[in-house]
Amino acid sequence: MERLQKYLARAGVASRRSCEELIARGMVKVNGEIVTEMGVKIDPDNDKIQVRGKLITKPEKKVYLMLNKPKGYVTTLKDPQGRPKVTDLLTGIEQRVYPVGRLDFDTEGLLLLTNDGDVTYGLTHPKHELGKTYVVTVKGVPDRDKLNRFAKGLRLADGITAPAKVRLVRKKGNNGVLEITIYEGRNRQIRRMCETVGHPVLELKRVSMGFLRLDGLEEGKFRHLTKEEISKLIKSVK
Repeated sequence: MERLQKYLARAGVASRRSCEELIARGMVKVNGEIVTEMGVKIDPDNDKIQVRGKLITKPEKKVYLMLNKPKGYVTTLKDPQGRPKVTDLLTGIEQRVYPVGRLDFDTEGLLLLTNDGDVTYGLTHPKHELGKTYVVTVKGVPDRDKLNRFAKGLRLADGITAPAKVRLVRKKGNNGVLEITIYEGRNRQIRRMCETVGHPVLELKRVSMGFLRLDGLEEGKFRHLTKEEISKLIKSVK
């Protein structure tokens, strides 16, 4: 027996959190009956599970990908404006995978995609939030006092940020190049933090998530995680 939302996530329907939302909205049936309560257990071998009327088959092979996202792509699976999606870059991947978190349309760099709902849920849960490091070109050059404000936490519209690590890597003309590591995943967080100290972002690239680094992966290209990386990733969210 297995919890319904976990089974749906394992089957690649969506992240576990999104599967819980589908259940709550009455979009899931078990043996023809709508289920809206969390924690219902099912027998994957004998029960008939449907989402929006579509029969869910046994879980497919797990896939874990690292993509070097270019600018000009959205990390959603659908876009009302018809803009390019990161999944458009995944040639040869048969499984339906989902981005782990998001990168803005104008942000580039490391993006994980997987059909493992448990891993996605774990990586995006505050309890397991991995450090994410960005190389950021900002307008002007922040002084030491402004850099120290990142480490103390910055007040944004949605509250004070957790302490971040920041260092000035180099000057680029009249602008500065920073390396910033954050441990939470607020919407457009890096951009808002930099605006708060008076140095708007000009360029933004994520170069690592936890122990995973781009390490020469070409822009617009992807690769499968190694067995060792997958094992370490799964252990990090348990």
